[in-house]
Amino acid sequence: MRGLFLAIVILFLFVFIFLAGIGSGLLLSGEHSFSSGDKVAVLRVEDVIIDSQIYLDSIETITKDDKVKALVVRIDSPGGAVGPSQEIYSELKELGKKMPIIASIGGVGASGGYYIACSAEKIYANPGAITGSIGVIAQFASYEKLLNWAKIDVEVIKSGKYKDVGSAFREMSEADKQYIQQLIDNVYAQFKTVVATSRGLDTKQIDSVADGKIYTGEQALNLKLIDELGTINDAIAAAGNLGGIEGDPEVITFPKKKSKLFDLLNSKIDTNILTSVPIKSRFGLFYLVDIIN
Repeated sequence: MRGLFLAIVILFLFVFIFLAGIGSGLLLSGEHSFSSGDKVAVLRVEDVIIDSQIYLDSIETITKDDKVKALVVRIDSPGGAVGPSQEIYSELKELGKKMPIIASIGGVGASGGYYIACSAEKIYANPGAITGSIGVIAQFASYEKLLNWAKIDVEVIKSGKYKDVGSAFREMSEADKQYIQQLIDNVYAQFKTVVATSRGLDTKQIDSVADGKIYTGEQALNLKLIDELGTINDAIAAAGNLGGIEGDPEVITFPKKKSKLFDLLNSKIDTNILTSVPIKSRFGLFYLVDIIN
């Protein structure tokens, strides 16, 4: 009987801790709100961008919330894969038809991070923030000499001469390099077009800043790459004004963050941790600033 009572108590405590963990996660993430007033949403784009889905889901949620009157895109990212960066940009441009969007660059908003910032009607940045890095990069490692030294043969069966471009098992030929350069030039032109259109820059102006250089927030202001020097609070206040909100707006943050207990119970591994480390060994084109090594 005593053992049964002890088991019931332990079960009760486990359920209580479980529910408390979920509840605290919801409160911390802003899932539960006690206010019914108009809101400014903050979308945090952070770390190396490999997968856009979590941001697309957040944008969809923001779009459906009639209480959200404006959005601040808070960027702390050195960029990432081209496709996901473009997806986030495109969805934000579409959302911009419904509400004002302000971008706020915290520590780093460069390359793909800056690409996303260009979706906003105004860009704020801290004076010492790192931004710019307008360009495209692709890097490949070749283990051919190492394999030859180890006397290891690798057989490749392919359907065309370019099918194994970027393979680590052989050095790139000049034809391979020219082919990859054409891809990079095409995606680079897309980047330049987005920046020029967003910032109102002519051909000469965009060519002078789109050479891969990084800039501080202060330099970026002088180069017309941003609109204002300021903090995230400045950006939120500006977004609230543009959204017609009187007084201090209620702020709701995305993506939603669950409690640590909830994450442990779900055994969810953060894909950013897994993908950001070997980023340069991955095949693909990247809007990525090289300041994270």
